[in-house]
Amino acid sequence: MARNFMCTKTDPVVETKAGKLRGFQLDGTYVFHGVKYADAKRFHQPTPVEPWEGIKNALAYGYVCPMLQQDQPSNELMVPHRYWPLDENCQYLNIWTQHLDPNAKKPVLVWLHGGGFAAGSSIEHIAYEGENMSKYGDVVVISLNHRLNILGYLDLSPFGEEYKNSGNAGNADMVAALQWIHENIANFGGDPENVTLFGQSGGGMKVWTLMQTPAADGLFHKGVVQSGCIDHFVSGNSTEQNGKAIVTALLAELKLDDVKALETIPYAQLAAAYNKVAPEVAKTGAYVGGNPLANDWYLGDPLEVGFTEHAKTIPVMVGTVLGEFSFMPALSEEEKADAALIDSMIEKRYGAEGKKLKEMFAKVYPDKDVSDVLFMDSIFRAPSTDFILKKAQHPESGTYSYMMTYTFPYDGGHIAWHCSEIPFVFHNTSLVAAYNEPGVTDLLEKQMCDAWLNFARDGKPSSEDLPEWPACTADDEATMIFDKKCEVRHNYDHELVALHKKLAPSPWSHNDDEEEQQIQH
Repeated sequence: MARNFMCTKTDPVVETKAGKLRGFQLDGTYVFHGVKYADAKRFHQPTPVEPWEGIKNALAYGYVCPMLQQDQPSNELMVPHRYWPLDENCQYLNIWTQHLDPNAKKPVLVWLHGGGFAAGSSIEHIAYEGENMSKYGDVVVISLNHRLNILGYLDLSPFGEEYKNSGNAGNADMVAALQWIHENIANFGGDPENVTLFGQSGGGMKVWTLMQTPAADGLFHKGVVQSGCIDHFVSGNSTEQNGKAIVTALLAELKLDDVKALETIPYAQLAAAYNKVAPEVAKTGAYVGGNPLANDWYLGDPLEVGFTEHAKTIPVMVGTVLGEFSFMPALSEEEKADAALIDSMIEKRYGAEGKKLKEMFAKVYPDKDVSDVLFMDSIFRAPSTDFILKKAQHPESGTYSYMMTYTFPYDGGHIAWHCSEIPFVFHNTSLVAAYNEPGVTDLLEKQMCDAWLNFARDGKPSSEDLPEWPACTADDEATMIFDKKCEVRHNYDHELVALHKKLAPSPWSHNDDEEEQQIQH
């Protein structure tokens, strides 16, 4: 059935601080793609875009940041991807809105994409499309690109004052985007005083690092951290917290004498040199970049340095999914029914205490197949609980916990994997084949999307289709379980997760390329 489309030379056109932008309208939703929110020279801080005359088109997604290595398509049923032209001039955002009335003052939700701080983009996943969420919730949805990897997170400060914050250039791009939103979003129907950041994996990390960034204070008002607390990305794990060693190694590999030359050398050549020298530098314990660098601009991981006074006032939702790393094929029905085989697999994976872990899992998740213990997660869940309980010590704002435990109708039953909550949150399950189960999907999608929308409206995720969802306290993690039956459970998995964390082999200790790539994205 044809949809209602409208795009003329003068409609829809919106005035921004720098000039006029033309988008299009589809079934009532106004869409603006590829809005330039800042410019920047390599390794330098972003600057506002130059004003222009006339009307600029916002009809195509902007460039996405180049990657350190080529993306490799894998299981698109689980995490469908899209690929787009790359260029380090990548400071673009996308807007979906129902109104162009400056007095509409609708909540604004800003999506920060995953991929750690090294990869990904605002359009990488099909489910990142904001049209359905905007229409369903009558909100403004924004996604954005920013500098990544060595372009966004390589510290050159030992080589000159002009590079003072190059180790946080990617996060500085996000602050510039938030500043653009603050100055312009009213004309797109949004409320600049009601902005919620939400992001998954690396995007969740971006949410809490921006909470710890004074330059972002007042530019957003709530945060949702989806699978964004992870042991592998703990900050401060280098013995030398500056870029002297890695940049010196880069210069030597490229046979350059002047650090200034790194600003203009072709990116592919720079990336190849970095990929070669970074592993050797990392072995010495020195900083190699790739994540925000704590300094007087970004104040550091709140689990290490505490929350800033402003961060204490920001309501947050924090959660994970049950099987974050469960990208491998699920067990067959025959395998699941073979108790001796399952016991053998559990013992092989977890050792002598595997039996205790299995028994504990069965008590915590009596509705799950006991074989799911082989695929459960603690790498995200444990630090997420730590974050929640530490944030909940500050009653200035609400802290809410969730866990998605839904078993998908894929491979005979597959527990929720990294990224699998995203289509539900965006009201986009219809776009992803493996997420559809008649009689289940529609309600769970409504419950989850409503929770995110309600939280964006007033800082409380409760809805008429969910049980009462209380905020956590310093000693009570009240966790909303998203599944076929949603319920709130209190401190329900702490002992299980602690034992799992003790017994589980590290996923970073092997070379499962598909799993590593999926977790990165």
